[in-house]
Order: sequence, then C-alpha cells, then structure tokens
Amino acid sequence: MKGRCALVWLIAGSLILGGPSPSADGSSIQTSDLREWLTYLASDELQGRATFSEGLGLAAAYIQERLTEWRLTPAGDRGGYLQSVKVQEVRTTSRSSVTVRVGRETRVFRDGGGVTFPRDMGGVRTITLDRVQFAGYGLDAPAARHNDFAGSSLEGVAVVYLGAGGPKSVDATRSRRVLDGRSRHALDQLRAVAVIGPTADHAPERTRGASGGSASDGSRSFDFTSAERLDRPVPPSINAADAFYEFLLGTAPVRYPELKRRASAGDPLPTFALTDVSLTFTIDADYTIVRTRYTHNVVGVVPGTDPSLRHTYVAFGAHYDHVGYADREITNDGTGAPGRVTRGAADDRVWNGADDDGSGTVALMAIAKAFATSPPRPRRSLLFVWHAGEERGLWGSRYFADTGSVPMDRIVSQLNIDMVGRNRNDDLKQADTVYLVGSDRLSTELHDVNRAANASLTRPLRLDYKMNDPSDLEQMYYRSDHYSYAAKGVPVIFFTTGLHPDYHANTDEVAKIEFDKLTRITRLVYETGARLADLDHPPVRDRRGPRAGRGTRE
Repeated sequence: MKGRCALVWLIAGSLILGGPSPSADGSSIQTSDLREWLTYLASDELQGRATFSEGLGLAAAYIQERLTEWRLTPAGDRGGYLQSVKVQEVRTTSRSSVTVRVGRETRVFRDGGGVTFPRDMGGVRTITLDRVQFAGYGLDAPAARHNDFAGSSLEGVAVVYLGAGGPKSVDATRSRRVLDGRSRHALDQLRAVAVIGPTADHAPERTRGASGGSASDGSRSFDFTSAERLDRPVPPSINAADAFYEFLLGTAPVRYPELKRRASAGDPLPTFALTDVSLTFTIDADYTIVRTRYTHNVVGVVPGTDPSLRHTYVAFGAHYDHVGYADREITNDGTGAPGRVTRGAADDRVWNGADDDGSGTVALMAIAKAFATSPPRPRRSLLFVWHAGEERGLWGSRYFADTGSVPMDRIVSQLNIDMVGRNRNDDLKQADTVYLVGSDRLSTELHDVNRAANASLTRPLRLDYKMNDPSDLEQMYYRSDHYSYAAKGVPVIFFTTGLHPDYHANTDEVAKIEFDKLTRITRLVYETGARLADLDHPPVRDRRGPRAGRGTRE
C-alpha cells in the first residue's frame, strides 16, 4: 500500500501487540543517570532508608526534586508529591463464628472455640455457602506433580483441606511458603469464597492484609499492623481444630479420623464435595487502634494526550525503603542487625539496599524522566508510585490500593520493579535474564504485549517465567508491591532478577550492580508501558491463571 492509506494502516498496526509504539523511545534512559541516582540513594548518608527514618525522608525529598525538575504532575496529598501512609497497630475483639449445618444438625463454632479467625478479618458481614469442597491437602504444586484442584471450579465454593505438613511428595521444609500460602492461593488465584485449613503448630501466612501477629511495645499490645482499611471485605480464611472437622465431615464419604490419619502420615488424600452441608460465616469484630504512625509514598503522573483515554492509567511502581542500619552491638548470631551480616563484613553497619530496591527506585525515576521529557507522550496517562514500607508488609502499596489518588478501576495494568540490578545467585550465565511474575495470571493480552515489547528491543532479554509457577518456593507473586494491585483485580507484571547472596545483607552495595543489565531491563519496562498506554482498550482481563510459569523458560 502507498500514500495516506498506508500511513493509516501503519499507525493502526502500531497499536497491535507486535508493532512499535509511537511514543516508545527508551534511548533517553541512560546508564549514567541510573548510576548517579543510585550512588546517592544507596549511600551510607541515607542510613539504609528504613521506614519511619530520616534516611527514607531524604530519599523521598531526592525523588521529589527530580520529579519537579521533569515537571511531572503531583498526585499525592494536597497538591504535592507525597501521599501520607497511615500505619496502625490494632487490637481485635472478635465475636465471629461459623455455623455448620450437616443434614438436619447444626452447630455453632465461635472464634477461639474450635475455629480461629485471623485477627485482621475485615468488616462486619455474614456469608452463607452451600457448596463445600474437601480438597485433600488444598495444594496446587505442579512442580511436585500434585494438584488437589485439577478439573475443579472453586467459584462460589468453600474449600476445606487438611495436612499442615503437606503430602510426602512435597518437601515441607523447602516448600514452607507454598504450604503456608494454600488458603491465599485458593482465594486469590482459584477464586474460592472461603477457606478452612488445619490448626498448625506454626503461624500460617496471612491470607491478605496486614503483616504481624500479636506483639507488644512497652505498655502497648496489639494483634496486627495494617495500612489497609479495617472495614474492607476480607474472604473468610480460618483454621479449625478436631471438633470442627469431626462434625463437618460426619457424613463424608471418608470420615475425619481416617482422613486425619492419612494426612498425618503424608499419604494421598481424596477430594470430594460435601453434600447437604452449609456454612455460615458471621464476621463481627471491633478494632482498637493502639498506635498510628505515618510514612510517605511519592506519587507523580505524566498526563496522557487522548481525551477519551487520559483518565485511565498505566501504573509503574517500586519501593524505595530498605531495612536501615544497626543501632546497637551485633552479636555473633546476628542479634542487633536489621538483616543478614555477610561473613567478614561485621564492621559495615548500614544496609544500603542498592539492589533491594534501589535498583527499582532509579529504574522508575528513569522511566518517569523519559516519558515526561521525551515527546510524544502516549495516549493514556502514566502513574508513578514509589512505595514506602514494602519491607515491613507492603504498607505503601496496600494503602495506595485502598485510598490512592487514582481509583483502582482506572488502572489498566501495573508494572512493578523490584531487584533488577544483579544476576540471580550471581550466576554470570544469567546476564541476559529477567524473571517475569504474574504477567499472564489476570490478562493474557498483558503477557503478549510484554513479549512483543521485548522482541522489539535492539538487545532483547531472556524472559524466564519460573517464578510465576504456583509452586515457586519463594512465592514471589505475593512478596512485592504488585500484589496489592493484583488483589484488587489489576493485571500486573513483576520484573525481577531474583535473589542473590547479598539479599537483605549489609553488602548489597552499588559496587555490585550490573548497570548495563539494569539499563536494559528499565528500557523493557518503558517499552511495555508505552505499548499499554497507546492501546485503544485496556488489556483484556481473562483471569486464566499462570500458564507461562510451571518451570518454563522462554
């Protein structure tokens, strides 16, 4: 084709997955900028950027100065770049219960009497379910060839499982994060409505919301710490003791004593529907705020150019906090240190966090600068959030997802950058590798856009999806700020280069950053975001779950 018609088709083609985006020019992302910014942000002067510290305040001020220079639109509180993040220590008084009906018999199990609700159980409400599924070990572990949910749809279902230690086919020590995350996986990934698991000797990982269990601070005592709304709806996720299981499974095809015996031995467990059974969860708790503290997200926007799209956003995120410094004597067993102490480096008292997440922080700065200062701008607006408190429990991102300046239903996707400056385990063979987590879980189209963006680069990276596997031992999908957005239904991609010997150690320093690799990954995130921002529709949310994981590499 020639002339004007050819041009129209060329522009239209650029908005399809494989074509270049009109705004995509990552050449303005320079290694020299990344090095300069990171050298300051990961210096001893900032004292490890711990949440609530002066060092984190200095980092926030530094980022704000750059955003002002590049003329991003402030999107924090009161017309500024800072969003106050309220972090609350909370004590719970629970009146919650589960009413179980089996045939014509009914029993009520109150919180603390046969069942245990999480202390952060959300707002008052009542949920009745008559579809109850016994799901064996409640485990989706494809790497171990174990899937208790194969062929099952859990939408509208209450899932019940046994076996705190998991089956013999799964190494309980290496797979502890996977086993502890079973309830969360069933709720978030498989769309169950409620989950009941066994009472265990160790504290299970929280399904959603705040970090922390019971704690004390002098005269204060509290049950959990949260940056989320306490009245939000939280899917019921409880632990149950023998009496509850004996009644619930009283008419099951296999009775509880036999199921418990098999689970204790790690032997195979059946799965089956519980017929003529219903569960009513009554969630009723009072929350007492014991203490409130504040930290800050840094938030800026590059406005889009299309009148019909500029009120929707592609969100980019990284966390700019780290774990701080040692303010007391460090003993031989590491007591007194905020993280790990590398052998031979005991005199280094600052945890600089150059890779975690200084690398993501400066990558986000470079992307913001490129979009703000290198026209043409894309059609959709671009949201940049430097989250605080990630190391303490995703505080900044959870708070933004609840109360941010941009409603979640206007964010078409979120691209999170956390630890992108090294090679996993310092393996030189991974010089071209970046790990992608979550890209296909909520939107296949988002996954395809990212792959097309990588293919368009002068030096494409090797995309590895191993950490996207549901049985990934590190459970990376749940461990960084993207998860706060995914939990609200926003399609996400988590970009990371994985863990290494200096993770959370006092030797995570600028001298060990692979700046060429950091630059290449930053340009990939930029190109992905540019393509998303120029799509004439949001990436389709098909919620097909992880398919590019399960140990694959592409």
